[in-house]
Amino acid sequence: MKKIVYISDFFVEHIAGGAEINDSILINEASKNVKIIKLQSKEVTDKHIRLYYKSGFKFLISNFVMLNLDAMRELIKHPRSYSIIEHDHKYLKHRNPSIYDDFVAPANHIINRPFYVNANKIFAQSMIHKQVIEKNLKITNVVNLGMSLWSDEQLQIIEQNSNNKKQNDCSVINSSNQTKNTSGTVAYCQNNNLEYTLIGSTSYAEFIKQLSEHEKYVYIPIVLETFNRVIIEARMLGCKISSTKLNGCFSEDWFAKYKGQDLINFVREQRERVVNDVVEGMYSVFEQESTSDITVILNAYRRPYNLKMQVDALRSQTKPPKQIWLWVNDHPDNHGYDFKSLGVDRIFHNDFNWKFYGRFAGALLADTEYIAIYDDDTVPGKKWHENCLCTMQTHEGILGSAGIILNGPRYIQHDRCGWPTQNPQVTEVDLVGHSWFFKREWLRYLWQEKPVTWDNGEDIQFAFMAKIHGGIPTYCPPHPPEDIDCHGSILGNELGIDSKATSTNSAVSHQQFFSERDKCVQTGLQKGWKTVNNITL
Repeated sequence: MKKIVYISDFFVEHIAGGAEINDSILINEASKNVKIIKLQSKEVTDKHIRLYYKSGFKFLISNFVMLNLDAMRELIKHPRSYSIIEHDHKYLKHRNPSIYDDFVAPANHIINRPFYVNANKIFAQSMIHKQVIEKNLKITNVVNLGMSLWSDEQLQIIEQNSNNKKQNDCSVINSSNQTKNTSGTVAYCQNNNLEYTLIGSTSYAEFIKQLSEHEKYVYIPIVLETFNRVIIEARMLGCKISSTKLNGCFSEDWFAKYKGQDLINFVREQRERVVNDVVEGMYSVFEQESTSDITVILNAYRRPYNLKMQVDALRSQTKPPKQIWLWVNDHPDNHGYDFKSLGVDRIFHNDFNWKFYGRFAGALLADTEYIAIYDDDTVPGKKWHENCLCTMQTHEGILGSAGIILNGPRYIQHDRCGWPTQNPQVTEVDLVGHSWFFKREWLRYLWQEKPVTWDNGEDIQFAFMAKIHGGIPTYCPPHPPEDIDCHGSILGNELGIDSKATSTNSAVSHQQFFSERDKCVQTGLQKGWKTVNNITL
């Protein structure tokens, strides 16, 4: 028997809101075949999550503003064990996408993204609701339910009032909730010389009766309504509708097709489909779960503020990693940062700065076929892993987002490809940086000999050691100008050069930095490194 823990801030016995009513009907219908346990968000702890997870339960999260942060983190630790039935926009600070152009918020207004990314499914209320979630979170695990739910009792009440005599005026909901915009709707009626009556009741039967007695229902929303149950109720009652496009139900292709009794019948028929979509969707693994065997290693030193962007981009990959690990080098800039909030799978906390090589040492502990390592200023496009895997099929080697082709025995004598210049085709290079994608077994070449210096040049060392001892070439996958999603770095110019970048760090002079890299290049050449341009000393 399927088992679900249903978590929400409130249930219908606490608040009779649209979300709570919908949740109540979903729970009642699903309970016929599924064991369901209801928990209020404020009651849920990380211990509850661990207990029910071990007992084979799935989690369905409704409204979660009151959910304990530790409980949320525990859920994130078990990706795909939970799904979210979204009623509004809890990934936005203001929960209102209507204030942004094209409903897309700036990155600093996005919240809770790891919680959504790691969910098996996000159930949206309508097509436009689905599209807005996808655009803001840049995720693909969103499912459109395309219908709210009504009980048989509610539909019976609607049927009983569907033939009531209608006054030649408009109804307007009288609500103290500012988002329902009663004052704005009234002003609209007055400005358009529309006779109106304010309606409202805590009794559903009485509210439907009031709604049915007016020829037109008027509602001027100020937020994007994810569905809007009242509009559907008015349409089932045979009322005309006056509103704007800020209603999710308008985005459904069936909306214009049905009204009156036909709509009542359609709504009744859709209930079973919606309930089944939710339950089966929770138990079916989202297509994105079929990940490639990749462990990602991120690095934290002086720019921990970039990590959330990186994690979000990695979770959103068309080929997401199996796990994300974080290697934290010691620096005061890292002190006090809540790394656990990122929802990564492993964290290596160090009391020493292991610089560039530490993360490659941590990668030795992975058990996946592939390793992907990222500098702290590198945010990949969502198809970067897919791009690397495709490249591996035709050009097996160490891959990276910024390719270097040497033109002489000094590092500065080089041409670049990848995200800085964009290369439409796979390009063989001498070394790559910013990110690396390679088979785990090739790590042995990096560690086969002591590095030239521990302070720099891990990219050079890895490339020439793999080439000399393993015959492993290095490539830069395609970075087509027309498809930035395939790029290994999409914010390189914005994030790559600041006062904390190692190449410009006042603690290590620019001259010293490149002098060390020259020594690395020349050591490789002395050992027999065959470069693309056959450089010799």
